Amino acid sequence: MKPLRRDDIASFDGVELAVHRVGEGKPILLLHGLFSDAQTNWIKFGHAAKLAEAGFEVVMPDLRAHGQSARPHDPAAYPADVLARDVAALVQHYGWTGFDLAGFSLGARTAARCVINGLKPRRLALVGMGLEGLAGWDKRAAFFIDAIDRFAEVKRGDPAFMAVSFMKTMKVDLVAARLLLQAVADATPDQLAAHLTMPTLVLCGHEDRDNGSPERLAELLPDARLQLIPGTHMSSVTKPEMGAALADFFGA
Repeated sequence: MKPLRRDDIASFDGVELAVHRVGEGKPILLLHGLFSDAQTNWIKFGHAAKLAEAGFEVVMPDLRAHGQSARPHDPAAYPADVLARDVAALVQHYGWTGFDLAGFSLGARTAARCVINGLKPRRLALVGMGLEGLAGWDKRAAFFIDAIDRFAEVKRGDPAFMAVSFMKTMKVDLVAARLLLQAVADATPDQLAAHLTMPTLVLCGHEDRDNGSPERLAELLPDARLQLIPGTHMSSVTKPEMGAALADFFGA
C-alpha cells in the first residue's frame, strides 16, 4: 500500500479531526461507521488501497468522538448534524471543486445528511445502509444509547451484546459517543429522493439488514443501483468485494 499521510484539521468549531490520506488523483472522501475509525473500516482490509490503485486520493477522517480525533465531553460540542458540519468543514479546508463521497453505516447516514445540507459530490456510495436506517434513525440511536447506558451489565445473549463487544474492542469513549448519538439528525424519504440525485451506489452485505432494506433505498433514489456483496453488517467490511465494488463504481 502507498504511504499514509495524516492531517490534523480544526473543524468549524475548533474541534480537531484526524484525517488519513493515501494515493494521488481525484479526491474521494470515505466516512466510517459508528464506533469504528478509518483504520478499521477502510485501511485494514484493503479498500483504501484498492481505490488509491484506481487513481484516487483517498481521504478518510476519523469522525468526531472516534479514532484519533478529539472526543470532547462538553455537550456544546455536539450540535445537531455535527458530523455533516464536520465533513463540510473538511471539504472547505481542502478546497475541492469536485469530489466523490462514500460512507459505511453511520458514515452513509452522514453522507446523506451532507448532501441534504448542500454538499454536491459527483458520485455517492451508501454502504451498509437501508431506507429505514436513514429515515428512521431515532430507533437505531435509542438502541445504541441503551447499550451505552447498560454497558457494564450486558451479557452474551442480550441484543446489545455485539455492540458492546465492539465498543470494548474499539475502546470507545462512552461519554462522547452518547453525546454524539443524540446529535445525529434524521432524514425523510422526501428529502432523500429530492437531494440524493447524483449517481449513487447502494452497497450492502447480502445478509445485512441492520439498517433496513437496501432494496427500498435504491428504489427511492432517482439514479441509484443496488449491489449486494458477501457478509453481514459487520463481516462485509472485511471482504475484498467491498473495495472492488467501490473501485468499479467510482472508477467507471
